[in-house]
Amino acid sequence: MAARHVQLAAATLFLLLGFNVGSWSARLPALMDKLALDTAGIGVLLLACGLGSVGAFPITTALLPRLGSRRLACLAACLLPMLLLALAWAPNFAVALPIMVAEGVLCALMNAAMNSQAMLVETRHGQAIMARLHAMFSLGLLLAALFSSTVMRWSPSLLPHFAGAAALMLTAIAVARGSLLDEPASAAPARPGRRWQLPNRATRWLGLLVFFSTLVEGSMYDWSTIYLQKVAGATPQQAPLGIAVVSTTMLATRLVADHWRSRWGARALIWRGGLLAGASLGAGLMLGGVWPTLAAFLLVGVGVAALSPCIYAESSRHGAGALAAVTTMGSIGTLLGPPVIGFVAQHSGLVWGMGMVATAAFLVAACSLAALPKPAPWLSVEGCASD
Repeated sequence: MAARHVQLAAATLFLLLGFNVGSWSARLPALMDKLALDTAGIGVLLLACGLGSVGAFPITTALLPRLGSRRLACLAACLLPMLLLALAWAPNFAVALPIMVAEGVLCALMNAAMNSQAMLVETRHGQAIMARLHAMFSLGLLLAALFSSTVMRWSPSLLPHFAGAAALMLTAIAVARGSLLDEPASAAPARPGRRWQLPNRATRWLGLLVFFSTLVEGSMYDWSTIYLQKVAGATPQQAPLGIAVVSTTMLATRLVADHWRSRWGARALIWRGGLLAGASLGAGLMLGGVWPTLAAFLLVGVGVAALSPCIYAESSRHGAGALAAVTTMGSIGTLLGPPVIGFVAQHSGLVWGMGMVATAAFLVAACSLAALPKPAPWLSVEGCASD
C-alpha cells in the first residue's frame, strides 16, 4: 500500500475528530437557547463530556489491544456522527446529558485509536509525522467553524448543520477505512482472561504529563477569547483573535515540530515547550492589555503545540496498553480541564484560573525531566536513523 495513502488515511482520523468536536463546540450558544440553559447548565454538559472520557479509561485500555486501532477507529468514527444527530434532536437537558457523556467516551476511544494508527505509520515508513497529524486535528476544528458559519447563513437550526457534518464524517471514514493499517502479527491481542491492571510507573508519568499538557491546550481553546475580552479589555471584535492566534500558531508549529523532535529528542522538546508556554502565559497575565496578551497567547501556542504528539509517541514505546492509557488521560485533560478552570474562575476570578493553566505548563516542563530518559537524538523507528 502506498505510503501517501496510508498517511492520508491516518490524517483523516485526526481531521475527523477535530471536525466532530468543533461542530458541537461552535453551536454551544444554540444549544443553550434550544435547551433553555444558562452558562452553568452548559458547564455541566461540558463536565459530563469530561467525565465520560474519565469513564472510558478502562474501556479504552481493554478494547484497543483486543480490537486493534483500525477497527476501533472505524467503530468510533461511525458512532460519533450519530451522537451529533442525537444532540440535534435532544428535546431537553436530561436527554442531552447522557449524549455528552457518550461523546466523551467515544472521543477517548477515537483519540487512542488514531494515535495508535499514527505510530503504526511512523514505524512502518520510518518517518516522524505525529505532530503533523495532530495539526490535522487543529485543521478539523477550523474547518468545523467555517462549516458552521456557512450552514448558519442558510438555517440557524442545529439539525441541518449536524446532519451535514455527520454526512461528511461518514463519507470521510468510508474513504479512509481501506488504507488504515492493522497491527503487526507480533502485536497480538491480550488474552481474554487477562484483567485490567493499573499502568506501570513509566505510563503513569506519561499520563500525568499529557494530562497537564492537554489541560493547557484545551483551556487556551476554551478561555482565551473570554479572557481577552473580560480581563485584557479587548473589544467584542478583537476578542475572537484569542482563539485565532492560539489555533493558527499551534497548526503552523505542528507542521514543523516533527523535525524538532528528530533533532532535539522528545525530552528536550517537551521541557522547552512547557517552559515557554508557562513563562509566556505568566508574563501575559502580569503585563495585561490586549496586545501583550495576544503576544503571550502566540508563544503559548508555539510552546504547547508539540507536547501531546511527543508524549503519545513516547508512550507507544511501552505497548498498546500504555498508549491507550496515556491517550485516555489526554482526553481527560482536554475535556475535564476547561470546566475545572471555569470553576476556579467563577470563585476566584479568571486571572487565577488562567494562572492555573500557566502552572500546568510549568508542571509539564518539570515532570518531563523525571518521566523521560536523558536527551538523545530521536529515532523514528527503533534501530533506524531519523530523517
